[in-house]
Amino acid sequence: MKLKSLLMLLLIFFCLSAKIPSPFASTAIKWYSYDDGMALSKQEGKKIFLHFYADWCTWCKKMDRDTFSDMTVGNYINKNFIPIKVNTGKKKNVALRYNVRGLPATLFLTEKGETIGYKPGYVPPANLIILLKYIYTDSYKKISLKKFLKTL
Repeated sequence: MKLKSLLMLLLIFFCLSAKIPSPFASTAIKWYSYDDGMALSKQEGKKIFLHFYADWCTWCKKMDRDTFSDMTVGNYINKNFIPIKVNTGKKKNVALRYNVRGLPATLFLTEKGETIGYKPGYVPPANLIILLKYIYTDSYKKISLKKFLKTL
């Protein structure tokens, strides 16, 4: 009887722990500092995924937890973009350069550092994948996002 109880407790513990993300889990994305990422983008000829956040920002934390920890999002960003993460509390000059007014904020830049587009606020994983594909494939140069969505 004790063995059954112990096994049941272990099973419950395993099931619960599998659903709770670990606070020590690292993000799937390999983030770069602003200066390093900008230099690497020019060197590798990749577009830039520029994300602004602050330590106090609840929606930024949600985006880290839900969107940036998503393996599909992480793999797509790592493969096709140079991901740069900027803490606005520490790098106010960079946030001012891009006219960031609210957080979180995400910008897409060309390989030369020119702004392609700006997405304010929290972005769920499925929506971010669509935006990433729209930018990476250069579809933004040819069609609207609304028309791009119809092609998916």
